[in-house]
Order: sequence, then structure tokens, then C-alpha cells
Amino acid sequence: MRRGLIKQVHNRVAQTAVGASALRNQSGRYVVQRAREFLRRIDLSRFNVKTEAAFRRRLDNLTESLRSSLPQGARNWGTARKALNLFLRDAAYSFYLREHYDLARLEPWLEVPLDSLTAAGISRSHKGNAVPRWPGVKHLTPQVSDAYQEAASQIGKSYAINRVHLDLSWWRA
Repeated sequence: MRRGLIKQVHNRVAQTAVGASALRNQSGRYVVQRAREFLRRIDLSRFNVKTEAAFRRRLDNLTESLRSSLPQGARNWGTARKALNLFLRDAAYSFYLREHYDLARLEPWLEVPLDSLTAAGISRSHKGNAVPRWPGVKHLTPQVSDAYQEAASQIGKSYAINRVHLDLSWWRA
């Protein structure tokens, strides 16, 4: 029963983490459906890594895999990364998945899901160098994402929270 429950919770998180509004305007039909199907198949135990570098490699590899599984017009790096970050954040928020896969260890490495709202929040809150102009999720590159994630890390430190939680303050504020 326990294994079945974990799978059911995983499927629910995959279904609810990526809502229709999360990936709207991504230039393809069935984007949300394909993303959810991909997220349901992720083996969360593969995130049982010991270093942030190993976590990042796994995240980068999954981003490329998800990107290539999206419909033709929506195979954007930013679209795939946002879907993964939403899923991993919600998996870490789920008591059952967090406990079963020891996701608490990953929390400091999880990225804040980027969109126009979080980009604006980061731009407003970041006290260091300015972040690049926000290109939109569809045109997001790894380099621009890294700049926003680094700024989010600094902001999170000033609030004594991990960056993954920052969008809770900015989403529909």
C-alpha cells in the first residue's frame, strides 16, 4: 500500500504542479499534457545526490529530456525548466514525497520557478548588480536563468529562506 500511495501522490503532484496558466502562451498544443506525462515518469530517487553540482547535472539533463518531449512549437528550454522547477518544488512541499525521497536535503539547491512575476520580484528586490532584461519563459536561456537564480539566492539569504520559496511572496501578490 505504501508504494502505491507514493505513486499516487507523485501523480497528483505532477498533475497539479503544472496548471494551464503556468505554461500558457508557450506556442504549442498539448504542452501542459505532455509536461504532466513527463513529470509522472520522473524517478525522484535519482535526485538522491550528495552535491549541488550533481543535482544541477540531473536537473539540466531532465530539462533537455522534457524539452525534447514537448510539442514541436513549444520545445523551449525555459518552458521545460519552469515545469520541472514547479514539479520539484511541489514534490518537496508534499509531506509524503519529501519524506520518502528525502527531498529536504535538496531544498537549498531547488530553483525558484521563473516567470514574469518572479522575474519582476527578483528585479525589484535584488540589491546587487542588475539582472538581465527578462526575455519571457519562452526565450529564457540557461545563462539568463543562472543570473536570476543567483540573484534569487542572494535575496533568499537576506530573508533567511531558500530561493525556491520566493515566488510565494510574488505570485499574485
